[in-house]
Amino acid sequence: MHLETHVRTLAETCAPRDTDHPETLECAAAYIRGTFEKAGGSVTEQVFMMSDGVEYRNVIAMFGPVSDERIIVGAHYDAVIDSPAADDNASGVAGLIELAYLLGKTDLPLQVELVAHTLEEYGYVGSQRHATRLELQEARVRAVIIIDMIGYFKDEPHTQEGPSLLRPFYPTTGNWILIAGKWEQGWLARRVKQAMRRESVLPVHSVNLPPWMLPKIAHADHQSYWEAGYSQAILVTDTADFRNENYHTPTDTSETLDYERMEMVVRGLYAAIQSLGR
Repeated sequence: MHLETHVRTLAETCAPRDTDHPETLECAAAYIRGTFEKAGGSVTEQVFMMSDGVEYRNVIAMFGPVSDERIIVGAHYDAVIDSPAADDNASGVAGLIELAYLLGKTDLPLQVELVAHTLEEYGYVGSQRHATRLELQEARVRAVIIIDMIGYFKDEPHTQEGPSLLRPFYPTTGNWILIAGKWEQGWLARRVKQAMRRESVLPVHSVNLPPWMLPKIAHADHQSYWEAGYSQAILVTDTADFRNENYHTPTDTSETLDYERMEMVVRGLYAAIQSLGR
């Protein structure tokens, strides 16, 4: 896999990726579109204009046959101001791109839609636009998987924090991936977790609680799909600033990420998509 190449392109060549720099957001969108096309996806863009008069775009790639249901996998490519945002969220987009290459070589039983969202850091705007369009189309969605920060790991003890409610139940070494979702969608988190665990030695844990009991963990693009009526949406994450001290800072750089374990995450997600497609 070329995860590091993708991260460096987004975090260095196409940086900064914030609303003050629409030209580098466009650089990121063009790079994602090009890689999706190379992977064999049917690529479109959802373009919209904000009050600043600038056009923004979600980049979408379809794989597999047209089917009654679809699986959606998304990651946001924008960033906060003054951060290269390697983990948040060049890591997730790099994973999305490598999933595209894997899916492009796969005989899929149903359609898989990969979405690179824009403007997550500015109120989940891109994912809201995409989720609303699905709702208006009355699209049937089997599952939504949002990838947001999958590149930062620590092997030292006491490097993992978390909400006080959950702290007693999860490891305190920051070397694992979390799957978070609503209480009523525990089946989806468990199925994805089981598929990921079968694929590699990377520890994977899950949590399913009402959104009000998931501070920070609920704050990502999966929330947009919940609001549009797609409660079968989950987040896959390294837990952000519960582990990564570089979160939303200039030190969130490409050099801080663990690309070997990122690849384990991607291969685990690929296995989960295959499992959900059956």
